[in-house]
Amino acid sequence: MDKDKLLAEVNGKKITGVDYNLFIDSLNPQLKQYFGGEEINKEVVNELVYQALLYQDAIEKGMDKNDEFIQVLEKTKESMLKTYALGKLLEKVTVTEDEVKKFYEDNKDAFKEGESANASHILVEEEDKAREIYEKIKSGEDFASLAKDFSTCPSKEKGGELGTFTRGQMVKEFEDAVFANEVGTVTKPVKTQFGYHIIKINDKNKGRDLAFDEVKDKIATQIRRQKEQEIYSKKIAELKDKYEVKMDI
Repeated sequence: MDKDKLLAEVNGKKITGVDYNLFIDSLNPQLKQYFGGEEINKEVVNELVYQALLYQDAIEKGMDKNDEFIQVLEKTKESMLKTYALGKLLEKVTVTEDEVKKFYEDNKDAFKEGESANASHILVEEEDKAREIYEKIKSGEDFASLAKDFSTCPSKEKGGELGTFTRGQMVKEFEDAVFANEVGTVTKPVKTQFGYHIIKINDKNKGRDLAFDEVKDKIATQIRRQKEQEIYSKKIAELKDKYEVKMDI
């Protein structure tokens, strides 16, 4: 809606398209869809009038001078200013198509659809124990039996069998080990946040390579976030040198 359009007036206070648009933008997606549109929604205008009436009443009663309100106002102002400052800091971040193409070419192996694997694992908490079990497997002992005897994962009941999974379903260290090795491989102990895994790769499906046009938006978003994080971290480092910081923890 035209931001300068006059919609109503309450005790001399004008209600314009700016107020209308801000109200619509504040709604959740479902309500926004219901109340939005090119036509002016009378219910929205009525609500803005009701709010303006409450505002006038609050001013008349001096609520804007209330200590509690002033404290809330200062905190709200502080929060809004932080958000605004961050927005201004990051608003100039741009991502070129050349950057996106280079990222795609350098990381083609990461852009696959339907890539999956089937694996079994033995999970233990101690590295020494994991190495001991790995040596037993190398010497010919049965993987499934060792999983049932030593693994701390519920999959031990199935001999460590995890079934089929796609990229993104497992923690990174585990996933990298599975997709980097050939079918039939039993890996050396792999450390993750859960402990140490000895992994047996049972099967793999390479899937298909995703074309540049299918992933360029995702890549652009990833590059933008990386740039924003770098700018943010650099700015925080500068401000830490400029202002005194005390922490009680």
